[in-house]
Amino acid sequence: MRRIVRVLIASACLVALAGCETVSKNASLTPGQDEPPPADSATLAPADPAVQESLLGGERGDDLTLGKRHYREQNYGLAEKYFRRAVEKSARDGEAWLGLAASYDRLRRFELADRAYKEALAIFGPKPEVLNNIGYSYMLRGDYRAARQKFAEAQRQDPGNPTIANNLQLADEAQRRGKGLN
Repeated sequence: MRRIVRVLIASACLVALAGCETVSKNASLTPGQDEPPPADSATLAPADPAVQESLLGGERGDDLTLGKRHYREQNYGLAEKYFRRAVEKSARDGEAWLGLAASYDRLRRFELADRAYKEALAIFGPKPEVLNNIGYSYMLRGDYRAARQKFAEAQRQDPGNPTIANNLQLADEAQRRGKGLN
């Protein structure tokens, strides 16, 4: 019984962390709503308008912002739609490519995720955030060895990053248990 509870807690942590550092929680959607309402500026912590805009991803209704909001709400199909539109408009938008790749991962479209990660790597290079997301993609596929390699590479570049450390620990534990992260 204790083992089941631990597995459930670990699964809940996985869902909460989601391994992706490109998207953070901030807005809510009404079920069936295609485009989320604009964020209420009073609910945003930073007072600096430039910081607020960077947290929202630019203009309130732009595709990158909508992709992030839908991803946060676990509407991965809609997130993919808006991230794809964002990269179609600006092929050098690395953040949109990372969001698109993470959305494809959640939709289990791993070949498309690999292509999007390749584009993100071409733009950002092997930054820890990109490597972490690629590692998480491998972990979702059950390839713990490749996941661990990517997490270790990311951790060498950013040894104090708690998300990377947690993902490395999750990959090791999942590999020992032989379990997937579905």
